[in-house]
Amino acid sequence: MTETIRQTLNDKAWARWLALILIASMMFFAYMFVDVMGPIKSLLMPELGWSSTAYGTYRASEYFLNVCGFLIVAGFILDKMGIRFTGVLSASLMVVGAAIKLYGISDYFAGTGLEHWLNSWWVSMPASAKMASLGFMIFGCGCEMAGTTVSKAIAKWFKGKEMALAMGLEMAIARIGVFAIFSISPLIAMEMGTVVAPVAFCTVLLLVGLICYCVFCVLDTKLDRQLGKDKSEENGEEEFKASDIKNIFSSHIFWVVALLCVLYYSAIFPFQAYGAEMLQCNLEGISAEQASNIFRWFPIGAAVITVFLGNFLDRRGKGATMLILGALLLIGCHLIFALLLPVTHSEVLAYATIIVLGISFALVPAALWPSVPKIIEEKVLGSAYCLIFWVQNIGLCLVPLLIGYVLDTVNASNPAVIAAEKAIEAAKAAGQEADNILVPYDYTIPMLIFAGFGVLALLLAIYLKALDKRKHYGLEEPNIKPDTLAEEAEVQASEE
Repeated sequence: MTETIRQTLNDKAWARWLALILIASMMFFAYMFVDVMGPIKSLLMPELGWSSTAYGTYRASEYFLNVCGFLIVAGFILDKMGIRFTGVLSASLMVVGAAIKLYGISDYFAGTGLEHWLNSWWVSMPASAKMASLGFMIFGCGCEMAGTTVSKAIAKWFKGKEMALAMGLEMAIARIGVFAIFSISPLIAMEMGTVVAPVAFCTVLLLVGLICYCVFCVLDTKLDRQLGKDKSEENGEEEFKASDIKNIFSSHIFWVVALLCVLYYSAIFPFQAYGAEMLQCNLEGISAEQASNIFRWFPIGAAVITVFLGNFLDRRGKGATMLILGALLLIGCHLIFALLLPVTHSEVLAYATIIVLGISFALVPAALWPSVPKIIEEKVLGSAYCLIFWVQNIGLCLVPLLIGYVLDTVNASNPAVIAAEKAIEAAKAAGQEADNILVPYDYTIPMLIFAGFGVLALLLAIYLKALDKRKHYGLEEPNIKPDTLAEEAEVQASEE
C-alpha cells in the first residue's frame, strides 16, 4: 500500500504513454505541414511559377531564423520557463506561420498591393514564394522549438524507464505524418484543382496539435504537484544559469554529436523535399501522385522497426554501433538513387531503397537523441537539445538552397528541361493547364551530394564509438539499468 501511495503519474504506464501520444500528435501534424508541398513540387512551376531555386529558398526559410539565433533563445526559454509554456508557445508559432504561408499562396493574396510590392524587388522569386517563406520561417521557429521541448518532456516522463522506446515511438509517429501527407497531398491537390487545398488542410491540423499539447499540460501540471515542484522549480530558475551554456560549447563530445546530427539530417530532410520529384524524373512516365505513393513508404521502414530498436536500446544498448549502421545504409541508398535508378528505371528498386532508407532513419535518431542525456547534465538539457538543433538547422537551411541551385545549374543546358519549360510557358500563354507537364531534371549530382554527407556522418559515428570506448560515456550501455529490470521482474511476479 505504501508503494502505491508513493507512485507518481509517470510511474503509471497508461499516463506516461498517454502523455507521449498527446505530444507526438503535435509533432505528427507538424511533420505533415513541413512536407505538404514536397509531393506536389512538380505542380508549383505550372500553378505558382516557382523555379527549383525559388522552391529551395522556400524550403531553406524554415530554418533561417533558427540559424540566426532563435534556437539559442529557445533553449533559454525552455530551461527557464519549462516544457508547458514552451510547448504551447511553439505550437502557437506553428499555427501563425502556417496561416501566413496559406495566405501567401491563396487567391486572397493575388492582386493585392502587398503582392505588387513584393514583386517589385528580387524579381527572380515570385511574391507568393516570398510570402510563403515568411510564414515558413515563423512555422520553423515553432517546429524546431517544439522538437527540443518534446525531447525534454519525454526525458522527464520516461527517466529511468523506456526512454529510447518512447523517443523512438515519438519520432515514428511524427514520420508517419510524412507517409500520410505524401499520400494525401497529391490527392487533395488534384481533387480541388489547386496546391492551396492541402496547405489549408494541414493548417487546420496544426490547430488540433495545439489542443493536444494543452491537454498534455494538464497532465504535466499534475505530475509536478506529485513531485512537489512549485512554479520556480518547474521554470528551473534556481538551477539554470546562462553561464552554464559555455560548458556545453566547451564539450568535445557535444560537438561530435552535433556535427554527426547535422551531416546525417542534411541527407534526410532536404532529400524529402525533392524525393518525389526525383522519382518522377527517374522512373519515367509516372505522375506526381504515383511518385508520392512510392516515396510515402520512406517513413514506414522507420515506424515498423522503431519499437524493436527502442526496446533493444533500452535493454541491450549498442547506440553508437547503430549510428554507424544507419550511416552505412544512408550512403548505399543515395548511391542507388544517383547511379542505379536512372539506368534501371525500376519501381521495385525504388520501393526497396526507399524502405531501407527509412530503416536508416530509424537507426540513427533512435540511438542519437537518448544519448544526449548521457553526456549533458539535466539542468541544461533543454539548451543542449536546442544547440544541437541550432547546428542542425545551419545545414538544413543551406542544403535546400544548394540542391535547388545545383538542380537549376546542372540542368541549364539540358534539352529536355528547356523544352518542358517552354511548353509550360506556351500553355500559360494560351490559357491552358500545365500541371501535367513534368520538368525532367537530372538528379545525379544532388544525390551524390547527399551520399557525401552520409560518408562524413559515418566517419564521425566511428569516431564517436571510439571516443565512448575510451571515456565511458555509456553510449553502448542500456538505458534501463539491471537493477531496474530486476525490480520490474519482481513486480510482474507479484502481480501474477
